[in-house]
Amino acid sequence: MKKLLMTIAGAVLLLSSSAQDDQKDNSNTSNPETMKRVTFTSEGAQLVGNLYYPNDFDGSRKYPALVVSGSWTTVKEQMAGLYAEKLANEGFITLAFDFRNFGESEGEPRFYESPDLKKTDVKNAVSFLTSLPEVETAKIGAFGVCAGAMYTLMAASEDDRIQSVVTTASWLHDAEAVKLFYGGAEGVNEKVTAAQTAKKEYAENGTVAYIPSISTEDPTAAMYGPYDYYLNPERGAVKEWSADKFAVMSWEDWLTTDPMPTAANLTVPTLMIHSDGSVLPQYTKNYFEQIATEDKKLHWMETELESPYHQFNYYDQDTEVNESVAEASSWFKANM
Repeated sequence: MKKLLMTIAGAVLLLSSSAQDDQKDNSNTSNPETMKRVTFTSEGAQLVGNLYYPNDFDGSRKYPALVVSGSWTTVKEQMAGLYAEKLANEGFITLAFDFRNFGESEGEPRFYESPDLKKTDVKNAVSFLTSLPEVETAKIGAFGVCAGAMYTLMAASEDDRIQSVVTTASWLHDAEAVKLFYGGAEGVNEKVTAAQTAKKEYAENGTVAYIPSISTEDPTAAMYGPYDYYLNPERGAVKEWSADKFAVMSWEDWLTTDPMPTAANLTVPTLMIHSDGSVLPQYTKNYFEQIATEDKKLHWMETELESPYHQFNYYDQDTEVNESVAEASSWFKANM
């Protein structure tokens, strides 16, 4: 049973301020490309993103804008970019970016996953959007997929510049949930201890301990199993993403993060899209119930897939993605 839970956990997890400096090519709003590469800073690290514009963009107007975040370890060319492009087609300026330590963005150690750092990066992405003359700064929202939903909710609970939130297939856990997925308290403690050892080694000699992000052969991988999204180059196995490096020191940050209490501080209109076949459906329901506003909606999709296997569909499959985009677009237009 423990082995089964750990295997499922691998599937789920990979199913997975000063932000106004060094803004390159952001002033030409009269005739931008539909998408362009931009840079901004987050706590001194230069982050790289793709900024998407509506097809009928008019440089004399201001537009509502969205920060779009994908699942853990991922890069902007995966689900974040897909949703950002589709939401731009709905009339928003959207930003998908590489979090620090990943993709084209700066940050050391590489492939170090920290929910707290990613929360801060989301807030600094908002700062970047507020600096753009084409953005209506009173209408900035945030959209997150899987673990990106966790980072988004954490950021929005602290940053009142985020006027509205939408999540889809949200990954939300607490200390009890990680015990279920990682072999109880003993399994969690082993990973936390390994992370602490890795952090010590990095501090002393700069060496970073890595395990694969995904593997069908190495059971120590962050995701162990034949999970098509991250193995298929036609889906999530894009050249910009690393399948072979996950910093071991990440485990402590990941396993000890509890986003659930942030719901009590979330006061902006919030839409959560989920299903019984996605990851930890009861946790999304629990979080939703605790959101500190009546201006909220839970959109539950039907599926015959068992939890957590429907999760992958929200990353790139037309049925789940298009319905999520339609719901999100309507929500943001009505609530920003």
